[in-house]
Amino acid sequence: MSVPNTSSLTPSSFILNGIPGLEAAHGWISLPFCTMYVIAITGNFGLMYLIYGEEALHRPMYIFLAMLSFTDVLMCTSTLPNTLFIFWFNLKEIDFNACLVQMFFVHTFTGMESGMLMLMALDRYVAICFPLRYGAILTRPVIAKAGLLTFLRGVMLVIPFAFLTKRLPYCRGNLIPHTYCDHMSVAKVSCGNVKVNAVYGLMVALLIGGFDILCITVSYTMILKAVVSLKSADARQKAFGTCTAHLCAIVITYVPAFFTFFTHRFGGHTIPPHIHIIMANLYLLLPPTMNPIVYGVKTKQIRNCVIRFFFQKKDASSQSI
Repeated sequence: MSVPNTSSLTPSSFILNGIPGLEAAHGWISLPFCTMYVIAITGNFGLMYLIYGEEALHRPMYIFLAMLSFTDVLMCTSTLPNTLFIFWFNLKEIDFNACLVQMFFVHTFTGMESGMLMLMALDRYVAICFPLRYGAILTRPVIAKAGLLTFLRGVMLVIPFAFLTKRLPYCRGNLIPHTYCDHMSVAKVSCGNVKVNAVYGLMVALLIGGFDILCITVSYTMILKAVVSLKSADARQKAFGTCTAHLCAIVITYVPAFFTFFTHRFGGHTIPPHIHIIMANLYLLLPPTMNPIVYGVKTKQIRNCVIRFFFQKKDASSQSI
């Protein structure tokens, strides 16, 4: 009995069909997507520039925030330009290997996003529970190593996605009902057995998301105990205030992530496909858009630096006149 050659069943390219059922509305849908992307790029680059330029923000909390902003830029840029090309110019074809590369970057950067939120929770734990040793514990070499380990964790766990996907035969065609190359969306186009892909995808989600959520939960449990034990109401309010922006970022990131993850695996027949795809795009676009706004509004130091920056610009321009 002859063994089928899977390489002959590997397409040279895929067709990303956009949002199923809403193809006629792609032009209108592109408007909020493009607006959010511009806000995300402008806000995150502005936040990184502010943290780099302001000496008062050269502290561990803001260095982690700059790393989160950099991750946000990479995460939304890995998909949004391609998505907008689909919406605007109907450029739906993507090379097979380019699809695998996009898949790698999407899952690596989402893993980094989760890891950054976990590191920022640990930062808040050290700052509140060990305030006198805060600077000594979270030195710049420690922060750099933590960021590097988070990146390497994502890379090592995501690389097998490409090999697991490439080994599959694609005899059902090359049409992907999505706006970008997601691991399981590509695997489901295959006519082969995708059980290994599904199991490994679940394992990666648990190793990255599950571990990070556990660390965040433990960190905030310890923070809550430390804050409640403070005698001064002002001190409790100040301590909680330093965590507000981070808690908002956690909600903004994990709510669409959980929705996308669970509905993709367990709600395939009850939730319309276009809802899946829209939420999958918001999962990559909403955190980069909202994080700079949340931290700009909720963090007093950043808010003061922004106000001072614009007033200095205004004074300089008035003096030049």
